[in-house]
Amino acid sequence: MISRREFMQASAALAAIYGTTTPLGSLNAKQKITEDDLLGMKPFGNVTLAHLTDIHAQLMPVWFREPSINLGVGEAEGKPPHLTGEDFLKRYNIEAGSADAYALQSKDFLKLAKQYGQMGGMDRIATVLKHIRSERPNNTLFLDGGDTWHGSYTALQTKGADMVEVMNALKPDAMTGHWEFTLGEERVQEIVDNLPFAFLGANIFNNEWEEPAFDAVKMFERGGAKIAVIGQAFPYTPIANPRWMIPNWSFGIREDEIKKQVQSARDKGANLVVLLSHNGFDVDRKVASRVKGIDVILCGHTHDAMPEPLKVGNTLLVASGSNGKFISRLDLDVDKTGVKGFKFRLIPIFSDVITPDKDMTALVKKVRSPYEKELNRVVGQADGLLYRRGNFNGTVDDLICDALLEERDAEIALSPGFRWGPSLLPGQKITVEDIHNVCAMTYPAAYRTNMTGKQLKDIFEDVADNLFNPDPYYQQGGDMVRVGGLGYTIDPKKKIGERITNMTELKTNTPIDMKKEYVVAGWASVNKDTQGPPIWDVIEKYLANHTPVQVKANDGIKVLGM
Repeated sequence: MISRREFMQASAALAAIYGTTTPLGSLNAKQKITEDDLLGMKPFGNVTLAHLTDIHAQLMPVWFREPSINLGVGEAEGKPPHLTGEDFLKRYNIEAGSADAYALQSKDFLKLAKQYGQMGGMDRIATVLKHIRSERPNNTLFLDGGDTWHGSYTALQTKGADMVEVMNALKPDAMTGHWEFTLGEERVQEIVDNLPFAFLGANIFNNEWEEPAFDAVKMFERGGAKIAVIGQAFPYTPIANPRWMIPNWSFGIREDEIKKQVQSARDKGANLVVLLSHNGFDVDRKVASRVKGIDVILCGHTHDAMPEPLKVGNTLLVASGSNGKFISRLDLDVDKTGVKGFKFRLIPIFSDVITPDKDMTALVKKVRSPYEKELNRVVGQADGLLYRRGNFNGTVDDLICDALLEERDAEIALSPGFRWGPSLLPGQKITVEDIHNVCAMTYPAAYRTNMTGKQLKDIFEDVADNLFNPDPYYQQGGDMVRVGGLGYTIDPKKKIGERITNMTELKTNTPIDMKKEYVVAGWASVNKDTQGPPIWDVIEKYLANHTPVQVKANDGIKVLGM
């Protein structure tokens, strides 16, 4: 085993030989950031890949706190992207209090938020893309990693049409998907049939014909290089989301299919092979170690933001964050024999720094205007920081669980471990838009049912295995299910069935009885005929009686062994 010093020396040597990154680490909180600081990057090579992923229909600037807990297991333990706080800052040599520190991790989030402001906004993203294309007019591919048409009030109301119109104006060259499929087969097919660019999914097959349901690969030529882009949609869509919404399509990692498409691309003369992926970072890490011939994997799904690519064998893995906070720019030197070098910049979209593109500002206003009154309707106020992102309970889902417990008269509440959804600052007004940013979806029913303690444990064990199975190919979901009214101890390194212990009903401080039935409320069930009010109505009713809303974080979850 090499020491950290030896690892850093080796990494520096590799960067000198193979590629460089250009972070903002020298810009600390006392210095003014300019648009030139954010966009300035000396062009390199003959091909540029611009990557945006997991925007979750966020058209406007947002607050977004990165996770304070992001555990890796197996070979991924303690490795990027599973680093947070001080560990993250040290790994990437980022100065505390700097622009990068604010954008990329959660330490001092509230303090830095006041200094650096919101991030994202489609009109700022448009400015960045126009800048890149102006520098590299015949060299640039813009690729969308999916989770684009879902996650907001307007996307839900328009069945994704608002995001389709906005993204069409940005002119991606290709995209893949995940939450898009929760619009249902018919709607997805309708949109895809009319897109002016490629929708790629090499791993999606038609069940009846056992053949690809979408184009697998798209060939491009940029800067004299032949480029193959292979699409990889989220492989476990029918498990993490309702199978009944997409009955005629099957998914999967389909490693053999990736190998087949890579070989086919090479046989057709591709000098550069790119996997446009929504696998999740750890799955992509394993794919890169097992599938030869992929030059770049543009990672999505797990919302990781990394200031430099991770190299696995000869493959570069790029993680571009979520919610419109970043665009990745990867410049490559490519000739007939392959990739000779690279230069990289993860561009943070600081909303107060980047000039909004006027045409995109007008388009965003147009698609939002029919809903503006409802979007801005105030339903409450945040007393503390409301955030979601992290392996375990965040205060957004603690609020949702509190609402479920009270409004659905339940003993225990469950909220799914979704990663999407911006944050809200203390004192901030809570609007209809804010609520929908964390729960707008096509199966929102808030159910009320009875479950035994054994059934609850089985659910927690199953979700924990989806998150903490040491083999990334068996990691099938998001983060850990959030709970209200209940605490537990978890040891992520143990086997399924053994990770969850000490389940406790918090109200009575008594152990959960495996044979006893409890009244349980939750939402986002994948079962077709789930009954109950939409979760946003439940939250709004709760806020009417609890504002400013004070959320007591669930401190009943204990993590062992990490």
